[in-house]
Amino acid sequence: MTAPTGGDAGGTSVSVVAFGVRERGRELLKRAFPRRRGKVTLVRSRAELLDALKESLADAVIVDLVQAGDEHWKVASLARDFPSIPFLALTPLRPAELTPATRACLECEFADLIVEGAEDGLHRDLVLPVSFSSRFAAALSGAHQTLGLTTELQRAVWGLIVAQGGRPVRTESLASSVQLTREHLSRRFSMDGAPNLKRVIDLVRLLAAAELAKNPGYDLPDVARVLGFASATHLSTSSSRVIGVKSSSLTRLRPMELMDRFVKQGRGRSRRAARD
Repeated sequence: MTAPTGGDAGGTSVSVVAFGVRERGRELLKRAFPRRRGKVTLVRSRAELLDALKESLADAVIVDLVQAGDEHWKVASLARDFPSIPFLALTPLRPAELTPATRACLECEFADLIVEGAEDGLHRDLVLPVSFSSRFAAALSGAHQTLGLTTELQRAVWGLIVAQGGRPVRTESLASSVQLTREHLSRRFSMDGAPNLKRVIDLVRLLAAAELAKNPGYDLPDVARVLGFASATHLSTSSSRVIGVKSSSLTRLRPMELMDRFVKQGRGRSRRAARD
């Protein structure tokens, strides 16, 4: 497996796994997702793709279909096992000029086609809106109201947290982004009875875990790993502490149901609040 290129922690960064990409396709991806704005991991087999998807959270999978072979279709068939992670096909054709290969990708529930000859900026603009992190953030963009996060600061920090797609978020990083000290941010965030910052960060990670747990291709240890939990046991104890359910229940509960439990059971405050 090729080592991934670096990416920043900002909300515009995107993590892409690319299969079977030729040299021209690699250059295209380098320009579309440059360092500090994206991370591209190149894989050469179905097994390597599965390893990549279960090692860290991917925002999208790109499959180069210019010279498709049997392994490409084995990879393409995985799209149904990971519906939360969009699969996109790299093709030299316009979407209107569908070949049997590109039609097969649509049947495999690919999210879209990327035309190789298009301008570089269009490739990034096509992937970003359908990426896991973007769709996750969009789905939760107004959920701060349910949590009683009403101030401008609270809304801004909520946006920063959900933009990470459930990946670990450090309070120091958030404080730097809003130009406050860690202690000052924690105090201001939890004013007027709002949940404390650490609990909100944990809640968002569990909402992402609930989304990923519904994918047939992930089991709970996989979900724990890609979201940075120390183990499946850590995921389970976090779920019980923060939202009052076992991690096995994450596969059947919707995000708003989990948030309702969090609010109605008064789980927004932790004993560690003073230190967070």
